[in-house]
Amino acid sequence: MPARPAPKVFTKFREVQEELGKSGAAIFRDAAGVESLIIDSPYSIRYIHSYAEDTPFFLGLAQGKLMGSKCTGCGFVYATPRGHCMECGEPTNWLELPKEGRVHSWTTCQFGSEAFLKDTPYNLCLVEFEGAGSLLLARLKDCVQDDIWVGMPVVAKFDPKPKYSITDVWFVPKK
Repeated sequence: MPARPAPKVFTKFREVQEELGKSGAAIFRDAAGVESLIIDSPYSIRYIHSYAEDTPFFLGLAQGKLMGSKCTGCGFVYATPRGHCMECGEPTNWLELPKEGRVHSWTTCQFGSEAFLKDTPYNLCLVEFEGAGSLLLARLKDCVQDDIWVGMPVVAKFDPKPKYSITDVWFVPKK
């Protein structure tokens, strides 16, 4: 059997990704000259998951709503819902959050899991809402890193074909 030719060498990882789609293997050479063989090894898994007490949050996303929770004791409002208050321990009730907020902080991801790989680089932000004491982590779309600033007004957008996932909501700059 003839020997397989050595994979091509690249110094930019995006080029490695393109080559993986063509041949299934590539070599990445880092700034120090170290070479790493990268191979395409796809796999699939079926994952059955219960949202249990968080069900109203994900059903809300499918209906174009952001659902948070409010403590029945001290009144603390959570943008990321909780079943019980982290301040006083009392149970919480569901409440609808506003669809508009502000960027509290953000990061630009240069690499992501399989679900986000085609979108890299992408932005994640922590959104703060009027009246809420905690933040919501979500994607920030329709802008580039240089356009983002702390306090930037943002508005929620919802997937018209919901998958009952946190990716059913993202934020864009408010116009």
